[in-house]
Amino acid sequence: MTALRIVLTVLAVVLVLATALPLTRSSEWWVRMFDFPRMQIAVAAVVVLALYATFDVWMGEPTKWEWVLLVALAAATAYQVVRMVPYTPLHSVQTLDAEAALADSSRRFRFVVSNVLMENRDGDRWLRVMREADPDVIAAVETDGWWAETARALADDYPHHVEVPQDDTYGMLVYSKLPLTSTEVRHLVEQEVPSLFLTVELRSGEPVSLVVLHPRPPRPDIQQDSDLRDAELVRAGRDVAQHEGPVVVGGDLNDVAWSHTTRLFQELSGLLDPRVGRGTFSTFHADHWWLRYPLDHVFHSDHFALRELRRLDHVGSDHFPMLIELEMNPGVQPLQDTPEAERADVEEGHRMVREAEQLKAEETPEEHQERVQEDQ
Repeated sequence: MTALRIVLTVLAVVLVLATALPLTRSSEWWVRMFDFPRMQIAVAAVVVLALYATFDVWMGEPTKWEWVLLVALAAATAYQVVRMVPYTPLHSVQTLDAEAALADSSRRFRFVVSNVLMENRDGDRWLRVMREADPDVIAAVETDGWWAETARALADDYPHHVEVPQDDTYGMLVYSKLPLTSTEVRHLVEQEVPSLFLTVELRSGEPVSLVVLHPRPPRPDIQQDSDLRDAELVRAGRDVAQHEGPVVVGGDLNDVAWSHTTRLFQELSGLLDPRVGRGTFSTFHADHWWLRYPLDHVFHSDHFALRELRRLDHVGSDHFPMLIELEMNPGVQPLQDTPEAERADVEEGHRMVREAEQLKAEETPEEHQERVQEDQ
């Protein structure tokens, strides 16, 4: 076997494993890490499949096992491509476009989600991008005391705000031009990780429930699995499902749009993803174009149609901010395919929450303190 065939065989095996491992639904960090680069894996799989078929099969004398590997690689390639198609214009949109003829500016909701990167100190750059985007509401995560002070420069234009600064990358704040008629800080899974549950009053006087999330990520550097993140997304999804009125959920979910966990969140919450049929809108890593994932999300109930969705300019963070403008239009509700949870989805959500609770119960005070220190 030539060196080229050996290399292609190794790459094919790696790509097949990278596709198969996430199907186990394991929460181990080294399994969940393969959820993220699905687009990169899909591109690599297409290239390796073409080369493997050419040099190992067509131009070589393949063994039985090489034929088996070719079939497995073809199946992995097809699976990855199918999972990515919803985030291309080849797929129908999940959120309908707002019709200009029905436009009502008083029922619009313009919203920005921004992970500022806690150690980033380019506050002027961030403020400039926020002002140029001119949203009604800004939600920022990874905000410590310095960022809370920086954001106060917006107070004249955004008189309504909630600040939860923390020095462990889980701080968050919201600044709003629109009245916040209710504000609640919840800790869905851990005391150190807050979530914001707010009610925003549109110019029309209609209320919109707004939820801002930033769950704990799976981290290979400290071998931190995804149990706590998954449980927070499940609990948030179940809470959101109880709202009868319009709902928007945004934040850095530390998960990609196409992962099983994010899809489960959609099914439990019944919320729509405006990226479907439009693009990936990858926001992380802002400094590496070749290794980007959509980690910053905005989901919404079917009360809304979409006016605008785009990624904003670099703000010095490792994340790009995301901008969305929605328009409330109950007429689109019967036309939009709202996700629905099946019994298996509900049971899986219960299991994820139980596993996270068991993990916390078994954690010693020393282990908990060590994990908290890693965040600082």
